[in-house]
Amino acid sequence: MQQYYMPVKIVRGRDCVAKSAPVFASFGKKALIVTGKSSAKNGALADVSAALFANGQQAAVYDKIPPNPTVACVREGGALARAFGAEFIVAVGGGSPMDAAKAIAMLARQDADDLFSYRPTDDVLPMLHIPTTAGTGSEVTPYAILTNDEKQTKTSISHPAFFPKVAFLDGKYMRGLPQSTAAYTAIDAMSHAMEGMLSVRAGAVTDALAAESLRLLHAELPALTAGAYTDADRDALLLAATLAGMVIANTGTSPVHSMGYSLTYFHGAPHGRANGLLLPAFFEVCAQKAPERTAEILRAAGFSSSAALADALAPLLGEREKIGDEALRAYAGKASVNKNIKNCSVFFGEEDLFRVLKNSVGV
Repeated sequence: MQQYYMPVKIVRGRDCVAKSAPVFASFGKKALIVTGKSSAKNGALADVSAALFANGQQAAVYDKIPPNPTVACVREGGALARAFGAEFIVAVGGGSPMDAAKAIAMLARQDADDLFSYRPTDDVLPMLHIPTTAGTGSEVTPYAILTNDEKQTKTSISHPAFFPKVAFLDGKYMRGLPQSTAAYTAIDAMSHAMEGMLSVRAGAVTDALAAESLRLLHAELPALTAGAYTDADRDALLLAATLAGMVIANTGTSPVHSMGYSLTYFHGAPHGRANGLLLPAFFEVCAQKAPERTAEILRAAGFSSSAALADALAPLLGEREKIGDEALRAYAGKASVNKNIKNCSVFFGEEDLFRVLKNSVGV
């Protein structure tokens, strides 16, 4: 039996935040804005503040979200939400602020001694999300990915109540993105769509969304490679990322994410970059174990083979990290116990995972 659920209202178009003040008005008098430092530079924070001001709403800003959100920062944000009396959350930024906002929205209403073992309830502050990068799709998922120092990895917490109520898509906020961020977030979206098609929970609806996301992304490869974007390119990349987020909201991800977390935690590789380093070698193994489905996924992405995928990603990734076998075997061991392993329709044992890591970032 196949199911599909994505309850987020999507508002898309130029200046959609400024034009949607009445939408903000319906969520209460006090908003906590969760963001990083860049939203003050790209205009998103100003647009949100103007919409709230037009409604006579009050706002507090929590802008201490690091690139990989920590338990400490979401606890601090949750405490601020309680102290301020926030009635709703506005998340502005890339995947990190949007993921952190979900945990903050929960902690504003619930006590959790251990976030990673706690079972959330649906008592969560309502959220409105404004992505300023085109990658994670967090604006349409129920997942919050946080740094888990105890296990030295990144761990997902989730609940249906973590779905935002509204997502605003406006590519203008991406005009000042560094090229590396634009490239790595696009690769992240590609990874989501391709991994989603490989999930045991994939179905006709998620495959259709993934295929459209991949079509849009393939058409943007020239712009990504050149590092030169029009507003139309930015809008297309943002839509592709949201569609891919709608995929993984229902399918989850694959061993690519399981392996990538170690590259991020131990080597500082941005999440999308980590996925991009692994994707070609991962699908090379998939091609040997499930050739028909793998070929279908690669065709949807616009590639004839995993080698063609590698060639397309190479200019975006540049020089690769070089990691020794001992560390890679440890990362394979960590990945082998991640829940994403069982979510993949192609089985990856620990030796398979090591092989992918070795062929991706081995010395």
